[in-house]
Amino acid sequence: MVTEKQELRLIVRIASRDLDGRKPIYHAIRKIKGISHRYGLTAAKLFEKETGIKYNQMLGNIPEDLDKKLEDIISNPVNYGIPEWMFNRRRDFSKNKIAHVIAGDLEFATLQDIKRMNETKSYKGLRHSWGLTLRGQRTKTSGRKRGTSVGVAKTDAKKTAAPAAAK
Repeated sequence: MVTEKQELRLIVRIASRDLDGRKPIYHAIRKIKGISHRYGLTAAKLFEKETGIKYNQMLGNIPEDLDKKLEDIISNPVNYGIPEWMFNRRRDFSKNKIAHVIAGDLEFATLQDIKRMNETKSYKGLRHSWGLTLRGQRTKTSGRKRGTSVGVAKTDAKKTAAPAAAK
C-alpha cells in the first residue's frame, strides 16, 4: 500500500502507450490495443492482489517502479493465472499456442492472418483483397463508405443518349 503522499502523474507510459493518469487503473489500461473492458478489470484486480494498490485507484497515483509490474501482468497473463478464454489469440495458427497479444504485436498478427487467407485464396481472404464485407452484410445499399459498392450502378441518361443520337 502507498503510505506517502505522491503527486499525480497525468501521463503514464505502459506498453508503449501514453495513458491518462487521471483515470482508474482498470479504465486507463483499456486504451492499449488488445485490452477489453473485462480483461482490463481482471488485470487491475490482479495488480491489486500483487501490490496492494486498489484496482480503482487513479493510474497516476501508483509509483513509477510498479509500472513495470502492471505491464508484465498485461503482457504475460499466463504467469498470473488469467483464464485462457480471455485471451485474444487462442488458436494462433503460426505458433500453435494460446497467447494474448497487445498493441503492435496484435496489429502484426492480424495482418499476417489476412495475408495467409489471401495466399490460400479463401473466401474471407478474397473479400479482404477486394475491400468488401466479410460476414454476410448487405452491400447493395449500405456500407458504401468503406470502398467499392456492389449494388446496381445507374448510368447518366444524357451521356448514353448523346452517342445514340449522333448516328
